[in-house]
This record gives sequence, structure tokens and C-alpha cells, in this order.
Amino acid sequence: MTEAAHYQLSDFDYDLPEELIAQTPLKDRSSSRLLVLNAETGAYEDKHFYDILSYLNPGDALVMNNSRVLPARLHGVRPSTGGHAEVLLLRQDHDDVWEVLVKPAKKSPVGSTIVFGDDPEKPVMTGTIVKELDHGGRYIQFDYQGIFMERLEQLGEMPLPPYIKEKLEDQERYQTVYSKVDGSAAAPTAGLHWTPELLQKVADKGVELVELTLHVGLGTFRPVDEENIEDHKMHSEFYQLSEEAAAKLNKVRKNGGRVVATGTTSIRTLETIGTKFQGELKADSGWTDIFIKPGYDWQIVDAFITNFHLPKSTLVMLVAAFTGRENILNAYQHAVAEKYRFFSFGDAMFVHK
Repeated sequence: MTEAAHYQLSDFDYDLPEELIAQTPLKDRSSSRLLVLNAETGAYEDKHFYDILSYLNPGDALVMNNSRVLPARLHGVRPSTGGHAEVLLLRQDHDDVWEVLVKPAKKSPVGSTIVFGDDPEKPVMTGTIVKELDHGGRYIQFDYQGIFMERLEQLGEMPLPPYIKEKLEDQERYQTVYSKVDGSAAAPTAGLHWTPELLQKVADKGVELVELTLHVGLGTFRPVDEENIEDHKMHSEFYQLSEEAAAKLNKVRKNGGRVVATGTTSIRTLETIGTKFQGELKADSGWTDIFIKPGYDWQIVDAFITNFHLPKSTLVMLVAAFTGRENILNAYQHAVAEKYRFFSFGDAMFVHK
């Protein structure tokens, strides 16, 4: 056990003026600002995201999470009362049964139905509540014609985080340019800064581009309630690393290159596998509830790109595990003073040693 195990939740708090929470994405993804932080010295520099190119070296690997956000928020009507219902898909359990959150939950007992589409008399899709869950969620069974993902694209909207109040004009701006595997309830937002052109420049420099998948759950926004952070229970998320990706990463590591992760979701996947296989990377898939906090013994990741995270969140703790608490809080204080944009549509950091 390290001294770090004694940290309290309040140790990861910082003051953030509400006006610094970015409400809309920038016109050009890669023009966001970039705070470059040396995790060992605590020194930082103000740059722009496109400057990331000069911090990546030939022989490094850039790892990206290719999960795609589902248009997981559905608006429907209860045929029994004509009342509005909002359904948020969390994850597919099996076949057409999904774990969801329903608002208002009290009016959604087992057996009740919700219809979706412009005409309640001729719904595009119907959902029946089949089970109530301990945390207040529900299992819902969908009934529809055709292909589920097509119906979802037709009916659903992006489940933007609760701190974003503005309407998103272009749904694709809450997707990374390399997203391809449907399954997330929220975007792996550090990847939102990449453009195809910038990624091409990275590849041209001799950096290996590697994709993995981690489906982001809404638990990523769940606040930490326990003052003793050791008592916090992480949510589980599904991850997958292919044989090809593992082979590329192992080659880079063997040749002395760095593993540079895009975002905390890529970090959690790589470190889950590295912990499971004693510092080695192998093709693997499963569910992870890894909680990376100060005192954590890093296995795989050498540097990473990340956005600015909520005060007292597990994501701030994850970054602090790499940089030390003082260094990250000093950097955040600087970012606030310099009016960086925070959270999902905000600016980025590059953290290295």
C-alpha cells in the first residue's frame, strides 16, 4: 500500500467557473488548445492540438478507441396515458432486450409499454418493460420491423452529457472520425480532436496507428459519493483488443517505442490487459471495472492524450495516478486561469514523461 491510498475525494476537487464548460464543438477539430504536461517535472506548455505531431516520435504507437456512440436517447409515448417517456439505452443484454434508464421511472412498471415514432397509432418501434433493476434501471424488450440499428438511427438522438445544454447541430461531431463499432453511451472524447488529415501526418511520421474498442458506459458520468475513494465501485465496460492490434503494440514496445493512448478509455483497456497478463499485451476481450488512482502500478501506457475532467471524478484520479496529484491540479489551475475549454467538447492535454 502506498501513501496514495489515503487520499480523500476532496483531494481531487478544483474550482471551475461554469462558463469554461464547452457547450459546442469547435469548427475545426484539431484547432483546440493543447496543454502539454511533463508528468515528472510538472512543467507545462500551451500549444494547439495540431502541435501534437511534434510530440509523437517515429516508432511510437498511437492507440485509439474506435467505439461509436449510439443515438441512445429515445423519446416515446405511453399508449395507456398519452404521456411522454424518455428512454436511454445503456447496453444490450441479449437479442432485443436492453438495459435502459426510463424517465419518469415510476410510471414504467413491468408490463408497461412505450411506443416510438411520429404516429403512436402506427409506431416504428415498441418497447415493453420486462424487468426492474436494483439501481432504478429497467430491462426493455423492443419490437420492430427491419434492422434495429437502422430504427435507432431513425428515432434516436445523441445522449450528450448533462452539463451540455446546447443542441448539437451535427450528430457526427459527437463521434470520432475513426468510430466504427456501435456500442457506446457516451463518446471517448479525447479522440474528438483528431482529423483524418492529422492522423495521416502522424502515420507519415512513422507512428503506428492502432485501434481497440471500449464501449463507454454512462457510469463514466456517475459522481463519486464516497469521501474515502477506496470505497468507490467502478462501473463495468466492455473492451476488445484484436490479435493484430496486440501484435503491433508488442512490436513497438520491443523496439523501444512508446505506447501513446488517446483518452482514458484506451488507457483503461490497455492497463486492464497489461494487469491481467503481468505487463504483457495479448488479444483479449471482456468487461473491465479497473479503477486507476494514485498508487497504481502502470503496466503499458507511456504517454496519453486526454481532455479536462470533472472535479472529484475518477478520471482526474486516473490522470493523477500518472502525474502525481500536485502536478495535475497545478496544470488544471493554469488551464482555468488561461480560460481553456473544459469537458467533452473542450480542449486537450498531452501528458508524457
